[in-house]
Amino acid sequence: MSLVVTQKDQFTAMRRVLNTNVDGNVNVMYALTAIKGVGRRYSNLVLKKADVDLSKRAGELTQDEAERIVDIIQNPLQYKIPKWFLNRQKHRTTGEYSQLVSNAVDNSLREDLERMKKIRLHRGVRHAQNLRVRGQHTKTTGRGGRTVGVSKKK
Repeated sequence: MSLVVTQKDQFTAMRRVLNTNVDGNVNVMYALTAIKGVGRRYSNLVLKKADVDLSKRAGELTQDEAERIVDIIQNPLQYKIPKWFLNRQKHRTTGEYSQLVSNAVDNSLREDLERMKKIRLHRGVRHAQNLRVRGQHTKTTGRGGRTVGVSKKK
């Protein structure tokens, strides 16, 4: 499918949204998934709340539409996005619901892992030792490049 632009000056090939480069040639819904913490379903919901045409390309967005999208991504509860849709539900210390995007996702993951290691939680100990965390078998798999087998007699 070819890309048809009505006005040449409105189209931007790369758009900077929430510290992430978003490809302007891709459909808006899929272009927003380049932002860490925003998936297909969340971007679809945000675009519907912002009244943006889903068939648009990311480069065709006006400045006003881009600002509305960013505002909805950062403040989802003000736009009646349900709590169960968010990626940070009931924060351990504050108890609030929020949608973490870009660098906040990495920061919260690192903080959670540090907390687990500090209180010597089983998951934290496994993370600290670089072992499998989710109950996988480790007898034969995940040996980190060492060869397995029996040496032949000569």
